[in-house]
Amino acid sequence: MEHRRMLATAIQVIEKLTQAGYTALLAGGCVRDMLLGREPKDFDVATSATPEQVVKLFPGAQTVGAHFGVVIVRLNHIHIEVATFRSDGSYSDGRRPDTVTFSTPELDAQRRDFTVNGLFFDPLTEKVIDYVGGQNDLRMGLLRAIGVAKDRFEEDHLRMLRAVRFSTVLGFDIEHATWESICGLAEKIKGVSIERIREEFIKTMLSPNRVRGFDLLVNSGLMEQFLPEILVLQGCEQPPQFHPEGDVFIHTRLMLSLLPADASLPLVMSVLLHDIAKPATQTRDAETGRIRFNGHDKLGAEMSGEIMRRMKFPNDVIEPTVVAVENHMAFMNVQKMRTATLRRFMARPSFDDELALHRVDCLGSNCFTDNYDFLLAKKHEFANEPILPPRLINGGDLIAKGWHAGKALGRLLHTLQTLQLEGTLKTKDEALAWVAENAPVPDVFEAVEE
Repeated sequence: MEHRRMLATAIQVIEKLTQAGYTALLAGGCVRDMLLGREPKDFDVATSATPEQVVKLFPGAQTVGAHFGVVIVRLNHIHIEVATFRSDGSYSDGRRPDTVTFSTPELDAQRRDFTVNGLFFDPLTEKVIDYVGGQNDLRMGLLRAIGVAKDRFEEDHLRMLRAVRFSTVLGFDIEHATWESICGLAEKIKGVSIERIREEFIKTMLSPNRVRGFDLLVNSGLMEQFLPEILVLQGCEQPPQFHPEGDVFIHTRLMLSLLPADASLPLVMSVLLHDIAKPATQTRDAETGRIRFNGHDKLGAEMSGEIMRRMKFPNDVIEPTVVAVENHMAFMNVQKMRTATLRRFMARPSFDDELALHRVDCLGSNCFTDNYDFLLAKKHEFANEPILPPRLINGGDLIAKGWHAGKALGRLLHTLQTLQLEGTLKTKDEALAWVAENAPVPDVFEAVEE
């Protein structure tokens, strides 16, 4: 329904511009998606009207990119981006054109990135306008740079990552000359801000077709420029009895292929980074040849945090990823955990993603899912009650009995919760009675020293 409202609003904008004597067309990605039978996320309009003329027709419109001829028209509570047909000058910073000249639809198409993004559509006549051969490339499932590929990527280095994203999301092959230009210019991606790199990387890795994107990033040389730690995983051998699939890189790639289509960003990142410290912690027993990676989970958590902060991920993505990496080896012990320890383990906010990480970790190696199956059964067992129910007594109750705030109080509360979770204590009265019998109030001087 929202898709239809956006399209109807864009057509209203086009009708008004056309009635005023201007050329106005749907442009870019929305045309591509419509021809592919996909729902566009937004509808952009390209027009012969200048920004001033657009604002005159739509009072209150915002000239957010007047230099580039871009105006945001608000109609029916929907925002439509309206851009004047333009030609771009040179790109001295590898990001934006130094100069812009308002021009024609044909010249406007020529300055765009890929043929499938250079199409126009007139909704009033229902005609596709194609100056760059985009329709044919759509039919062939081919991503091709407009004009000379090297020139398009030299203009805006981020287009290399956009090529990977479009190839991944659309499932298109990258045309040979376009691919060769990406491989030859990959090092220049370093000149792009890490925020823009990160956003393209996220869009690629959140695609259900993420393994294709992963391969393209690695094989093009782009991954090496902004996440070189992934390449270090190549050739890092693992014990074959536990990892018959191969080295750490192969294992990581296989895990990516096993993720559900709608995997969250922290889950995808934890798969990519869970074994990131294995090369740094690899040891081999001189007598048996046994390969070990002692401490790779803890060091991996540190490295994951450093990598994601370097790429300026938000904290709400970094934190659950780091927690998942740090705890991914703990899953081997879940069947030996005391009930209280297990409940606390399962009560962490990121547990569902951690469990999903454990699942693909098993399936991507020895396929032993005993611990995963055990935890699924426990989730079912705990489904009708909170995994961590409200405490029987709290700090205020103990302070009322003469306790003082401090470490001793915290330890006692932890002990009481453990007894509660294991079913030893069931009521507040039982908890208070246990305290009276087993935990006398510490001396005030002892409490202060703590």
